[in-house]
Amino acid sequence: MLETLRNSMRLPGLRKRLLFTIGMLVVIRICAHIPVPGVNLDRLAEVFGAGGLFQFFDIFAGGAFSKFAIVAMGVTPYINSSIIMQLLTVVIPRLEELQKEGEEGRKKIQQYTRYGTVVLGLVQAFGIGYALRSWGAFYNDSLVTLFVIMVSLTAGTALVMWIGEEITEKGIGNGISLIIFANIVTRLPYSIGGEIQLLQAGQHNIFQPLLVAVIALIMVVFVVIINEGVRKIPVEYAKRVVGKRVVGGQRTHLPIRINQAGVIPLIFASSLMYFPITIAQFIPNTGFGRWVQLHFDTRSAWFMLINALLIIFFTYFYTAITFNPENVADNIKKNGGFIPGYRPGKPTAEYLERVSNRLTLVGGLFLAAVTILPITLIGLAGVQNAYIGGSSLLIVVSVALETTKQIEAQLVMRHYQGFMRS
Repeated sequence: MLETLRNSMRLPGLRKRLLFTIGMLVVIRICAHIPVPGVNLDRLAEVFGAGGLFQFFDIFAGGAFSKFAIVAMGVTPYINSSIIMQLLTVVIPRLEELQKEGEEGRKKIQQYTRYGTVVLGLVQAFGIGYALRSWGAFYNDSLVTLFVIMVSLTAGTALVMWIGEEITEKGIGNGISLIIFANIVTRLPYSIGGEIQLLQAGQHNIFQPLLVAVIALIMVVFVVIINEGVRKIPVEYAKRVVGKRVVGGQRTHLPIRINQAGVIPLIFASSLMYFPITIAQFIPNTGFGRWVQLHFDTRSAWFMLINALLIIFFTYFYTAITFNPENVADNIKKNGGFIPGYRPGKPTAEYLERVSNRLTLVGGLFLAAVTILPITLIGLAGVQNAYIGGSSLLIVVSVALETTKQIEAQLVMRHYQGFMRS
């Protein structure tokens, strides 16, 4: 990986993309230290210290949530808006037509997603501001302060959305995933520092951080294995006579990844976990509000169960969007290919769909297990400052692997030597 980075810095075009990506991430980290005006941060620290729920959401905001910075909501409204738009694309025929129109249709849907991000950002910002007002975290308990908080948080979300799209277009990798990656990684020094303080105070023994390190290492190995694992479907191409030449007759394979959805299900699921929290902030003193505060703790059984079900659901949902067995079967048929033992057309599509569903089930269960098991084991070990949990570590490793692949692809495209070297 280090060799790949060194080689990428030697090429002007790729170096420009890398420096642009790093610069945009630095801007995000600077914004994470600009607090929203009118909020008592000391009172906010007391509220956040009351439980582990806010710490969980603070991971994906890179500490901006606990500081109540202008980017405290992070990419959550944007992701929720993307989920809603993808669901509506299946339901509304007009949106489905736009999706099939190619680049122009995609741009139109992206524009609707941006509008939805602003609307959801305003709703979530109002919920957060209303909750802070009820907790007495305002210096000036007025509607003007609430309005300023709503505008500041929504503007911060719009800024993060714009930076993510710019990174995707002009930088390296997926911008939204890289922003979450950077936010999670920046919490690692706090986790290590907090554990060192507990060791020095005698509250933890050396066994506990070593257990966390071993679990993290095992997780990294399994994440790499699953992410790189593919099912190779054999495909044969019949011989054809073109003029006086015989072409075709090749045997190749169609790779189907075990984890086709990547880290998207984790990001979607963690973002949707905000929804009951936002609703509960409007009614904190009701039965529902107290139930959410009690059960939506990161180590509670309810939280882990709902999170696991959402991960499995979004694994199937995202795979169904990105992998269309009928289109793949048609492309194989048009190129004169076939899968041994299956007739071209519908039988091939059914076979590919069956294989994809089985692999998706394995991938979804793996994502859910990696998210839940480390939290359970770390909780049993009594470690309170392990900010990098299962889902966080999975996102970090997966995004790092995907970004490295994109850098290597750019290197091959710009520095391809072929089979003969000059």
